[in-house]
Amino acid sequence: MRTINLRTVAAMLLAPVLPVLFATALPAQAAEPAGMIKTAKGSVSIEREGKKMGAPVGAAVLASDSVITGTDGSAGITLRDETLLALGPNTTLALQKFAFNATTHEGELDASVRRGTLAVISGKLSKQSPKAVKFSTPSTVLAVRGTEFVIEVGDGAGQ
Repeated sequence: MRTINLRTVAAMLLAPVLPVLFATALPAQAAEPAGMIKTAKGSVSIEREGKKMGAPVGAAVLASDSVITGTDGSAGITLRDETLLALGPNTTLALQKFAFNATTHEGELDASVRRGTLAVISGKLSKQSPKAVKFSTPSTVLAVRGTEFVIEVGDGAGQ
């Protein structure tokens, strides 16, 4: 008669289950953030996948997020390419796309200001590939050629 030790029994029982255990125990691969909230005053939130959450200093901003400030709010965001974004009160900034290669400084930035005021100081991406940076409003599209600019969208221009 053959004897089976405890390790063999454990291995036989766990072998079919281990891949499932490891798959659920490991966190999902998170998307690399487009940037980070560096300053936040008053009401500032991030809308991600249809859910609104607070946006404290240090919060990650993903490439598909919207950052929203209230009547008493303002926020500063630094993107990975060192682009600086300053949102005034009652501003909605929606990032549609952000990609940046830190080695080549190539990529793409596509964002829209739906309402409010946004001040921008361009980073490495616009210096390397000016045509790859685009900001739009409900009524216009701005292709970035300079390094500093302000976008203002008045009330009633759309949301």
